[in-house]
Amino acid sequence: MRLFAAAYPPRAAREHLVHALAEVRALTGTTLRWGDPEQWHVTLGFYGEQPEGAVPDLAEHLQEVARGFPPLRVGLHGAGSFSGTTLWIGLGGDTAALADLMHACSLDPEERSRQRAHLTVARTSRTERTRQAKERRRGSRVRAHSGPELAHVVHALSVYEGPEWTLGEIRLVSSVLGEGRSGGALHTDMGRCVLTGA
Repeated sequence: MRLFAAAYPPRAAREHLVHALAEVRALTGTTLRWGDPEQWHVTLGFYGEQPEGAVPDLAEHLQEVARGFPPLRVGLHGAGSFSGTTLWIGLGGDTAALADLMHACSLDPEERSRQRAHLTVARTSRTERTRQAKERRRGSRVRAHSGPELAHVVHALSVYEGPEWTLGEIRLVSSVLGEGRSGGALHTDMGRCVLTGA
């Protein structure tokens, strides 16, 4: 099973972002495939494919991590993209403590060095990736657009600032790719750990 540790923004923060994205979504057409807001999360640690027997050990690890951190004040802030194909919204607030929390949740030293707190909201659609690949093969300088470039979307959202909330728990989540709404991943809670700082 594919497992990761995550923090989920509350409904008010997700709804604020949905409202802020409405105009951008209307302009992008089929360029981007938007994620399900119910599944939006901040990955705190990614564990990849694990045997089912790993769940208790990972839950115990996260329980120990949670005891070492008090609740954090964070908020969605700004935007960016990974490799020009993935649109994410960043986080503001207590970012130093959030980085420490992510470091503690992770088991992989390489992952720790790559981590950036973010919420993935959209990816370039398969149709758009195919179109871009055809243009690259043709060496085309004239681009037919079905919507604004991802860089323009990132620029438009770079000033976004959502409401703050208290990040008070870590969830251990199982993810099955392609089984969720709109062809996304299906997430199942495998356990929750409350940040106590005790």
